[in-house]
Amino acid sequence: MPSPSETASLEIALMRECLAAAAGNAASGRGGPFAALVVKAGAVIATGANEVTGTNDPTAHAEIQAIRAAGAAMHTFDLVGCELFASCEPCPMCLSAIYWARIDRVYFAATRFDAAGAGFDDARLYDEISRSQGDRSLPVVHLALPEAEGPFVAWSRNLARIPY
Repeated sequence: MPSPSETASLEIALMRECLAAAAGNAASGRGGPFAALVVKAGAVIATGANEVTGTNDPTAHAEIQAIRAAGAAMHTFDLVGCELFASCEPCPMCLSAIYWARIDRVYFAATRFDAAGAGFDDARLYDEISRSQGDRSLPVVHLALPEAEGPFVAWSRNLARIPY
């Protein structure tokens, strides 16, 4: 078992690797200045870099890309036992994906406020989510239809379903 100082040294080395990838991605023009690593037992399982502008996919954030790559590499959607290193504090979308993936721990370097200073909306999105639904800038309308529970009924009746 590694000592606390060895663990800290590994974490710092992994974060520096992540930050170098983020800087490289920013310089390449493929996407924004963000990168992420999924790590298990000290080994990098998958990497991801922001590809939003390169793919015209607003969900192609570094953390999402790394989680997708880790799931494919490990042949599972359950990333328990993994840690994620992100060059910047994950946005609300990425943080939600991290929770869905059941990642054990997240390390990040820059903050949402650093990202806001560079023109990214992370801090604004965190603020929006903290507001009540009626106070958000995006109108969200609940259409309460009687058949809304139908998909859940079908799910519960499907004996071959894979719970997640």
